[in-house]
Amino acid sequence: MSHSPVIPFRVPGAVLCAVTGFPVSHSRSPFIHRAFAEQFGLPLQYERVEVRPGLLSSTLAELRELGCRGVNVTVPLKEEAAALATQASVAVQATGAANTLWWSADDALCADNTDGVGLVRDLTRNWGMSLNGHRLAILGAGGAAAGVIPPLFAAGVAGIVLINRSEARAEALVERFQSLGALSTLQPTGRVASPVDLIINATSAGLSGNTPTFPSTLLSPATHCYDMFYASTLTPFLAACRASAGCTELRDGMGMLVEQAAAAFTLWHGLEPATSVVLSALRAR
Repeated sequence: MSHSPVIPFRVPGAVLCAVTGFPVSHSRSPFIHRAFAEQFGLPLQYERVEVRPGLLSSTLAELRELGCRGVNVTVPLKEEAAALATQASVAVQATGAANTLWWSADDALCADNTDGVGLVRDLTRNWGMSLNGHRLAILGAGGAAAGVIPPLFAAGVAGIVLINRSEARAEALVERFQSLGALSTLQPTGRVASPVDLIINATSAGLSGNTPTFPSTLLSPATHCYDMFYASTLTPFLAACRASAGCTELRDGMGMLVEQAAAAFTLWHGLEPATSVVLSALRAR
C-alpha cells in the first residue's frame, strides 16, 4: 500500500495510536493518551482520524499498514467496529459495540468495550459511590446504554429501569440482559412509586442542547445524577435535575472518558496509568 493520507506524517520511533469517529475533531482522547504516555516515558503518536460510516474497514487497513497499535472508536462507529472484529471480548459480544481495537501478534483485529468499566470506575473510585444494592434509571436504549448495563449489574446494583422514546428498543435490551438482574422499562411520561438512587443519561440529547424527557418521580434531592456527556458548565440534563428536584449530587462523564481511556491504554501497552491527575488536568483545560 502506498503512503496513506489517513495520517499525514509518521513520527519516527513513536508508537502510533488513533481515535476514529464522525465527527472526531472534538475528541479529548489525544490529550488523555499523551498524558498517560508521559507517565511512563512512552513515545506516543496519537492522532484523530475522521471516518465516515461504512469506511472503517479500509481506514483500519491503512492504519495497520502504518504500524498502528490501537484505535479508539467513538460514535457512530462502535457497532461497525464490533462487526469487523475477528476476536471480540465478552463485553463486545454482549453489547454489539466496540470502542477499543488493536491487532494481535497474528494480525487478528481484537475488540473490547471499556465504556462500562470506565463508568463503574468513575462512579466508585472518583465519585466514591457504592453501587451495591442501589436502584438505577438509565435514559436511552442505544449502544451507550447497552455498554454499561452488564458492568453495572456486575457491580451489584439491585435493579435498572430503562427510559427511552422507543419502547421497542428498551424492551430489546431487557430481553438481551434480563438474565443479569432486575431490568425493566418505563415510558418517558410514566411514574415510579419511589425515586432511584442514581439516574444516568445515556442519550445524546445534550449534544444539541436538549434535555431528554423522563419522569420527575425518579428524582429526589438525594438522587445522584450522572450524564455520560460533559460540558464546561452543567449539561442540560444535570441542570434539569437540579431545577426540578433540587438534586445536588451532579456529575458529568469526563471521568468516564478518562477511565475508559485508561482501560484501553492498558490493553494496548500493558501499563496502568494514574487517572486522577489526568482528570484534574482535563477539567482545568
